[in-house]
Amino acid sequence: MLEPIKFSWKDKGISLVNDGWTDPQRRPLINFIAVNECGPMFIKAVNCQGEYKDKHFIANLISETIAEVGPQNVVQVITNNAPVCRMAGLLVEAQYPQIFWTPCVVHTLNLALKNICAAKDTNANAITYDACNWITTIAMDASLIKVFITTHSMRLAIYNQFMKLKMLAIANTRFASMVVMLRRFKLVKSGLQNMVINEQWSSHREDNVGKEQFVKEKVLDNLWWDQLDYILSFLDPIYEMLRVADTDKPCLHLVYDMWDTMIEKVKVAIYRHEKKQESEE
Repeated sequence: MLEPIKFSWKDKGISLVNDGWTDPQRRPLINFIAVNECGPMFIKAVNCQGEYKDKHFIANLISETIAEVGPQNVVQVITNNAPVCRMAGLLVEAQYPQIFWTPCVVHTLNLALKNICAAKDTNANAITYDACNWITTIAMDASLIKVFITTHSMRLAIYNQFMKLKMLAIANTRFASMVVMLRRFKLVKSGLQNMVINEQWSSHREDNVGKEQFVKEKVLDNLWWDQLDYILSFLDPIYEMLRVADTDKPCLHLVYDMWDTMIEKVKVAIYRHEKKQESEE
């Protein structure tokens, strides 16, 4: 079954893709997959337990895999955009001048979303944090509301009376998890508001009165919802590009055009909100 895919490597070439993950036994693994338009083919998974995964170690693993599939068949090597992978990619390019290193587009977009939605207050990230910490606050508020409702059975029961859509519990490791949660909040806005003004919400008493009041105030705060809508207006173009790129279909030839279109849509959303002309800086 795999032979036709492997036979196509000579004519069409392959992208050698690798990614690190941790299995249920907590072993650090690095997968290698050969991909072209005929489909992906799993090559191997390397157990890196006890190894120091620096640029030389990763570069050696990539070079060994290139030798296994044939250097003449490899067009590019794709890794995530971590600094150590970037340096390893440069070492591979030096060893194989005909092979290019390419950072994963989806991982790059996800890093951008994480830096916007969860900006860290560090010296290197001070400018981004000053500009984006209010976004982090809105995202944390939404997360607190979701956790409060989903972890209290009576609150969740009241919510389910007013809304068919469920509150999503998205793993932090998933791409754009914060954006997915905020998009769902926009869809369930009416259900959340009907929930907190219902008599059942006020009549049900529990120990954590402070959080209950916080949730009610935020859900009924029109300014809070306006800020959430604004966040989504300039994050949605990034999220949509991520969704297009996060598929099995070849899309590298579309990336530059998608990137320019995405940046333009983000600028339009921000300038419209700030009542600026696009020529203004």
